[in-house]
Amino acid sequence: MIAQLRGRLEATGVDHAVIEVGGVGYLVGCSSRTLAALGPVGEAATLHTEMLVAEDSIRLVGFAAAVERDWFRLLTGVQGVGARVALAILSALDPADLTRAVAAQDKATVARANGVGPKLAERIVRELKDKVGGITLGPAAAAQTTPVGAAADAASALLNLGFKPAEAAAAVAAATDDLGVDATLDALVRLALRKASR
Repeated sequence: MIAQLRGRLEATGVDHAVIEVGGVGYLVGCSSRTLAALGPVGEAATLHTEMLVAEDSIRLVGFAAAVERDWFRLLTGVQGVGARVALAILSALDPADLTRAVAAQDKATVARANGVGPKLAERIVRELKDKVGGITLGPAAAAQTTPVGAAADAASALLNLGFKPAEAAAAVAAATDDLGVDATLDALVRLALRKASR
C-alpha cells in the first residue's frame, strides 16, 4: 500500500496532480484544497495517499494533510459516498468545518458540496456523528482535531489501529502536552497509545 509520496510536482489538472518519485510519475486524484496547497509545478511536493483498488483499476488519491486523508476514509465508509463525492466534500469544506458540521448535525453545510443532495448530507452527518465523537465546538476543538506534522501522523496511526477520531486526537494532544511540539513521531505514537489505554 502506498501511504505517502514525496517528490517533484510535474503537472496538475482540474482534479489531479502528477508527482514524480524516482523517475516514476504517479497520477494522484486530489481535492481542490490539496491542489491549491501543493505549490508551483517543478517544486518538491509531499502527499499523504490512499490507494483505491477495484476489479478493473488501481487509483491513488492524495491529500495535503493526514487529517484530510482520515476524513476521506470516514466519508467513503458512508453508503452512497464514493471517492469523487468525498473529494467534492473535502474541496468544499476543510476538516475543521466538516468536524463542526457533523458534530452539530448540520446537513445544510455538507450539502454545499457538489453532488451531495439533502438526503445524502443527512446520512453523512448521522452516520459519522458517533465516529467523530462528541467533539466540543469552537477554536480549541478545531485545533485539537486538525493536528499538524508529527502529531497529525500520530493521530493517523491511531486511527489505523481502530481508535475513533476523537479518542485519537485526545490521546495525541495529551502526548504532545507531555513531550512538546518537537517530539518525534515514534515517541508520540508510543505515549499516545499509553494515554489511550488508561
